[in-house]
Amino acid sequence: MDLGAKIVIIDLNIEGANEAALKLCDANVMAIQVDVSDPADVTEMIDGVVAEYGKLDILVHSAGIGIERSFLETTPEEWRRLIDVDLSGTFYCAQAAARHMVENGYGRIVSLSSTAGLRRGTGRTAYGGVVTLTKVMAVELASHGITGNALAPGAIETELVARMHFEETRRVYRAGIPLDRYGTPDETAFAAVFLASEQAGYITGHVLGVDGGFLAAGIMYRNREV
Repeated sequence: MDLGAKIVIIDLNIEGANEAALKLCDANVMAIQVDVSDPADVTEMIDGVVAEYGKLDILVHSAGIGIERSFLETTPEEWRRLIDVDLSGTFYCAQAAARHMVENGYGRIVSLSSTAGLRRGTGRTAYGGVVTLTKVMAVELASHGITGNALAPGAIETELVARMHFEETRRVYRAGIPLDRYGTPDETAFAAVFLASEQAGYITGHVLGVDGGFLAAGIMYRNREV
């Protein structure tokens, strides 16, 4: 689906970013190595993108790491790394992007959170801050024509999930998903494209679940009449 956007893919793993860019087979795609936990690195990248293209309309921030560790067993080092990448990284990228968007009076910021940031769960102590950050951004940036929304993906078949979700994890997740399957990266991407579009101009401060009904579900009976 070509919507005419000029795309910049950033990642600490530049090989992965270049690979993603090649898959798009588009001359309007650039890959840049950036550490989102370093505010100076982020600012330099954002300023460089604006210098190259003249403006910045959309930021979709999806950089994140996952560590499944219980509350009592999470180490200070693990906690700091999660906060540095998942929460501070979102803040640094959104702030640097918004400063340029303010000059144009237009912008779309879409952050990636998680259903774990809304429903919580064992082994996910550090999730949730992105949801609050998104709502604060939405309120403060609204007068500048900038919307701020978040996606809350559930169980999505990504490379990270393939490494982290074992058989028991999958069984527990699917038991709480009405659609009874994991989602695809494309299904998450389509939701992000909508929130980043002009058509979503009256939607801000919203957290959109991409979760097969996980957030809506309570007690479910399968394969029987109730």
